[in-house]
Amino acid sequence: MPPAKKRTRSYDSAKTRAAVLAQFENVTKAVEGLTPEQLDGPTRLGEWTVRDLAAHLTMAVGAVARALGEPEPAERALGLLDWPAVTATAAARIDEDTRAIDSADLAGLFAATAALYQERIEGVSDERLVRMRFGAMRLADFLVTRVVELVVHTDDLNAATGLEIPYDRQALAACTRLLADALAIKAPGGAVEVRIPPFAVVQCVEGPRHTRGTPPNVVETDPLTWIRLATGRARWAEELDAARVGASGERADLAALLPLMG
Repeated sequence: MPPAKKRTRSYDSAKTRAAVLAQFENVTKAVEGLTPEQLDGPTRLGEWTVRDLAAHLTMAVGAVARALGEPEPAERALGLLDWPAVTATAAARIDEDTRAIDSADLAGLFAATAALYQERIEGVSDERLVRMRFGAMRLADFLVTRVVELVVHTDDLNAATGLEIPYDRQALAACTRLLADALAIKAPGGAVEVRIPPFAVVQCVEGPRHTRGTPPNVVETDPLTWIRLATGRARWAEELDAARVGASGERADLAALLPLMG
C-alpha cells in the first residue's frame, strides 16, 4: 500500500490574524526604544543591520495588505507546507527589497503597516487567494507564514540587541508547528518521534513505525531551539552538546535534515 498522505494541520484563522498583529506590536514597542547606535548595530543575518531587520519585518507584514490591494489570482499554486522549502530561493530578492525600504522614520513605518494590515484584512475570507513571491496562496495560509517570519526575526532581533522581546503564545505555537510539519514532509516516516512541548509532536524518518509504549527513537527540545535549528540559526551538534536537544535511539540524528528553510 502507498504511504498515507500527510494532512495539512489546521490553524484557527481568527487566532492567527490576531497573532500577526500581537507579535508585530511586540516588535514595534521594542524598536521604538532603540537608539540610533543600536539600530546601526550588526545582526546574525549577513550584512543586515538592526535597522534593516526591523524594516524587513514591516515588509513581511505589509505584504498582506499589498496582496489584498491587488486582484485575486486565478488559482492557487502553493500549499502551506510547500512554503518553508522554497524560501531560500528568494534570498537575493528579499535582500534587495529590504534594502530599498525607506527606514528613516521607523516609528511611522511600523504604525502605517499595522494600520493598513488591520484595515484591509477586516472581513476578508480565509479562502481569498493572495499573490506572494512564490505564486498564489490562501490568505489563511499566508498569514501563518507571516507568523513564522515574525517569530524567527523577533529571535534575530533579540540576539542582535540583547533585548527580551516577548513572543505571542499563538504566534510561537504556529511557528513551531509549521516547522515541525515541514520536517515530517521532508523526511516522511514513523521511525522517529520529535517532541517540541507544549506545541508539537510529529513522526518522521523512514524505518520501523512505533505503535505503542515509549518510542525507540525520540528527539525533544524547546520551541525556540527547534525554530533556530529549523532555520539554520543553530547547529544540531552544538545544541545536543549543550543539552538543549535530547536525542535517544540510533535513528534520532536530524543533523542531515536541517535546516528546513533559509
